[in-house]
Amino acid sequence: MKTQLALPITKVQNSRLAETDFSNLVFGRTISDHMFVADYKDGAWSDMRIEPYAPLSLNPANATLHYGQSIFEGMKAYRNEDGKILVFRPDANWKRLNESADRMCMPEIPEEIFMEGLTQLIDLERAWVPTAKGASLYLRPFMFATDDYIGVKPSDTYKFIILTCPVGNYYSKPVSVKVETTFTRATEGGVGAAKTAGNYAASLYPARQAQKAGYDQLLWTDGKSHSKIEESGTMNVMFKISDKLITAPVNTGTILKGITRASVIQLAKDWNEPLEEKFLTVAELEAALIDGTLEEAFGTGTAATIAHIERINVNGKDYILPKKSEDAFSNRVLAELDGIKYGQLVDEHNWIITI
Repeated sequence: MKTQLALPITKVQNSRLAETDFSNLVFGRTISDHMFVADYKDGAWSDMRIEPYAPLSLNPANATLHYGQSIFEGMKAYRNEDGKILVFRPDANWKRLNESADRMCMPEIPEEIFMEGLTQLIDLERAWVPTAKGASLYLRPFMFATDDYIGVKPSDTYKFIILTCPVGNYYSKPVSVKVETTFTRATEGGVGAAKTAGNYAASLYPARQAQKAGYDQLLWTDGKSHSKIEESGTMNVMFKISDKLITAPVNTGTILKGITRASVIQLAKDWNEPLEEKFLTVAELEAALIDGTLEEAFGTGTAATIAHIERINVNGKDYILPKKSEDAFSNRVLAELDGIKYGQLVDEHNWIITI
């Protein structure tokens, strides 16, 4: 990608790269040296720059702290065998960020600012992209309100930042999940389809209760009847029942339009896999677990890519899923996505940009 914006860059005096243990990366704990920053005021984005990663100075009356105008995205950059840096579908993340911005009454980020800020930051931080198998550089673009005003209204000013951090695998083993039928993640007419901070804050308590009971994540159900499976805590979810792949539709406004989800669906169509975008009911899930027709269940998301589910709790009872063969759909699609992301397979859908 050719550079369009001449971004001023202020480099750190002392990099933390040498003191970073790349063999022991805890997801989200290690932030690289620099960040991209842009400010919005007087109806326009300005002062785009790359500067050292450092704490922010916030007024106690900052609008985000009180009223939660905050959105974010997540994506990854990978190092291929030739040492080049590959980024997976950043254009889709840019589009989804702006959909979230619209829902949260925040200004859109122009594509040029998003893509140039992202690519120039990654280029500067390319030494931070891990080389180990399964590792990557996690990219976190986010935007928040910056008005210093105690009043319920959309802010007039905003800050957009991109952070990067080297990460290993999000899940080191298959996960256990519990179907949640008391608490609600999102309802129709709400902000469930926006990647906004409040959605995650609301999920923390029920998720903690599930973790105390020995489960990694929840399977959220719809907010009206708690009878239909929607998504999991950090990912969309898919089920393979009687040789058909089933995943919830994203047109209700209650489910995040996952980039990995969309990629898995595209590959399933390429491979002529039976696929249906519909809500699987809790009763249908339980019946499939009892009669053995549930062949696979897995989550899809940027952090985990494919998270295999090995145990599902429904109505207080645990069900163990059968072990997956190497040619199971979830294993095949994981291998395909990893092959594309690391430049080992042909990128037929032009999902990759190279830096």
